[in-house]
Amino acid sequence: MVQVSDRMKRWSILGPTAVLPKPLRVASRQHLLGRLEMARALRAKLIIIGHPKSGNTWLRTMLSRMYQVRHGLPSDFVVKSDELHMRNSDIPPLLATNGYYSYEGVIGDALAPDAPSSELRHSNMVLLARHPCDIAVSWYIQFTKRQSSYKNELINSFIDHPIDRNAIERWEFVRHSDIGLPFLIEFLNDWERRLGSVENSAILRYEDLRSNTAATLRRVVDLMGEDFSDEELEATAEWGSFDNLKKLEAEGQFRSGGMALVNGVRQNDPDTFKVRRGKVGGFRDYFTDIQVAELEELVESRLSPTFGYHKSAMAEGSAAAT
Repeated sequence: MVQVSDRMKRWSILGPTAVLPKPLRVASRQHLLGRLEMARALRAKLIIIGHPKSGNTWLRTMLSRMYQVRHGLPSDFVVKSDELHMRNSDIPPLLATNGYYSYEGVIGDALAPDAPSSELRHSNMVLLARHPCDIAVSWYIQFTKRQSSYKNELINSFIDHPIDRNAIERWEFVRHSDIGLPFLIEFLNDWERRLGSVENSAILRYEDLRSNTAATLRRVVDLMGEDFSDEELEATAEWGSFDNLKKLEAEGQFRSGGMALVNGVRQNDPDTFKVRRGKVGGFRDYFTDIQVAELEELVESRLSPTFGYHKSAMAEGSAAAT
């Protein structure tokens, strides 16, 4: 029996629908890609929930590396779903999804409080959170410089006020667009609530993945029931350092999974690279003091304290680290 990868299934949807008029194209892709997303979720041994620019690709890259080293596979593929599973059935399929909007919203819909009982409630699931102000800045760069045309179209069809990615400025995107900071805060709050119905779930933070990579990876593999050793996790953490991944990406070492170069090597525009800065609190470098205060006040007033991004919690964390 011939196996067809999820990647090929996705392109078998995108290709034929490309010629349709826009309304029909969007509706068809929303429906068909949503069905594929749900099928992937039901097969996955781990579902990573995270908004783009929360560290999802970084986490997937490191998980891919662990399985590649263990099973002697090349490291140019970054798993999005079943890429490594099709090469070796001992490697489980994974899924990284926002689970909230566009066709990916079928995942969150299945876990809504008023939704019928779903098999997804028995999944292994992690929510990868990041300070929403840092997400917002990186999301602006992703949306305007790296986002595929089909995803851009689907997102613009989802929101009330479509965004011209060639014209929108950073502050307008972050503060006032339909997918800016208020939206990102609600994304995190909503997923905190939905995870309550998932039997085997955890909230991870990008900042902890940066500061204590191996220990955070340990939480992930333990939740999956995998038996990676501390030595394997430490080696993966070292390989997955930002300096090394930036070097590998610039050299064109990755061919898939969101780490491939966009339009070839564009050294004159570092923002086109997937691995950029990853700086914790880096959003402050892009705005005036008054703008930063406005963004931080939104986080203080609207974001659940569970995530630890309120000023008091972050101050306590900084004091504990010194």
